[in-house]
Amino acid sequence: MYRHEEIASLRAVTDYLPVAVILVAPSGTIILANRQAESLFRYNHDELSGSMIETLIPGRFSHHARLRTGFLAHPEPRPMGVGRDLYARRKDNSEFPVEIGLSPLQVGEEQHVLATVIDITERKRLEERFRSTVESAPTAMVMVDHQGNIVLVNAETERMFGYDRSALLGKPVEILIPQRYSTQHPAMRSGFFSKPSARLMGVGRDLYARRADGSEFPVEIGLNPVQAPDGAFVLAAIADITLRKEAEATLRRANEELERRVSERTAELAGRADELARARDALERSNLDLQQFAYVASHDLQTPLRNISGFTQLLQRSYAGRFDATADDWLQRIVNGTQRMHSLVRDLLAFSRVDSAARPFDAADLNKVFDDVLSWLKPAIDSAGAVITRDQLPIVRGDATQLAQVLQNLIGNGILYRSSETPRIHVSASQGPGEWIISVRDNGIGIDPRHQERIFEIFQRLHTQREYPGTGIGLAICRRVITRHGGRIWIESKPGAGSTFLFTLPGTAEENHEQ
Repeated sequence: MYRHEEIASLRAVTDYLPVAVILVAPSGTIILANRQAESLFRYNHDELSGSMIETLIPGRFSHHARLRTGFLAHPEPRPMGVGRDLYARRKDNSEFPVEIGLSPLQVGEEQHVLATVIDITERKRLEERFRSTVESAPTAMVMVDHQGNIVLVNAETERMFGYDRSALLGKPVEILIPQRYSTQHPAMRSGFFSKPSARLMGVGRDLYARRADGSEFPVEIGLNPVQAPDGAFVLAAIADITLRKEAEATLRRANEELERRVSERTAELAGRADELARARDALERSNLDLQQFAYVASHDLQTPLRNISGFTQLLQRSYAGRFDATADDWLQRIVNGTQRMHSLVRDLLAFSRVDSAARPFDAADLNKVFDDVLSWLKPAIDSAGAVITRDQLPIVRGDATQLAQVLQNLIGNGILYRSSETPRIHVSASQGPGEWIISVRDNGIGIDPRHQERIFEIFQRLHTQREYPGTGIGLAICRRVITRHGGRIWIESKPGAGSTFLFTLPGTAEENHEQ
């Protein structure tokens, strides 16, 4: 027999819980249902009390009584529905997905079942939206569990790897990895799960994936940790970079062939100035062709980038607050990635325009150029609290717009790569034999002498995007501009002791005075 006071006391406690709670006797009779259970199943107290628990279970789960008997035979807390969908039934016979936790509870002389019921309809809806987003992604998306088994793929994965998804789900992810990586991959996966964080694979080294037919292709892979109620996962976004690799190889072969031809032609035409001039003209035309190729390729890349960024931001605005934190984070990663790619394309265009869109040289007052640059950089200067000063600067003969690019990049670097101290940047000029030497000195983090030549190469970076944003083109543009002006550029620096960038421009003090 049940003591009325005992049940009433339990009811009073469970009414304050935020989840539905139901106490079931060994016979399947509902002894207690709290207010949340009444609201969830749309029954009143009298309708639930004394009814069978099967009232709340869809008819297709006819084996429930047997499961209850099994639970009472080995009573211990456990969840229901792990690894499969579980549904409950309301008074109006409508069904909804649930998660149920079972706990044994001694009432009187009998062991009862205390069930907590959570309506996961909203979670299921968001999971479906997440699956739809992954399914429509333009890159291959593969989700892997802690054991390395594939639990989710999208249509692009099927197309890229040549598998039907039924042949991938539940299989070890090594099915997509060349055999030579198979021994080290499990350890790498364990390392990721031990310290989960978003990261890129294949940057700075060659990385390959394997298709169903055994052929391999180069890839870049973005890894993102996913924490779900049923465990931790890693979501891999896989990009096939075959075309990029082919383009890089083609450009490299073209440069090598160009250098070979120039070398042969230079040796052949030694002492024959007229033929050497024709060879130089041909080289300049080839360089212009390469510059035009870079310009057109970069320009044409901007339209799809705008589409990706635009639609992703539209998705963010239209569904703000309706995704979970993970989905919002993924959308922001897409936006950040497209914005970075847009910056890269923009800087590549700027690099290609140094010669192709150059202006004739004229008198350029570096004092005015400096003041213009400070007005452009004002938001960054104010944000960093930077102090930017200059001495009297000369008037030189050159392209003022391009010289502004140089000062903007060098001053901007001094602000970006700052130390814990207030950024202080000073621009000065000194007179050398037939040239001006312009210096831009900062008190930033400095650069190791081993890397001081490499930083002027295009796309060369010494830091990750997470540490310092950028594309690695700014200093390459500086060197190209200064070379066009007949000068040279270099750096004097030590780690932790700031940096001084120096560049030369042709000119004399007398010419400056006359101007």
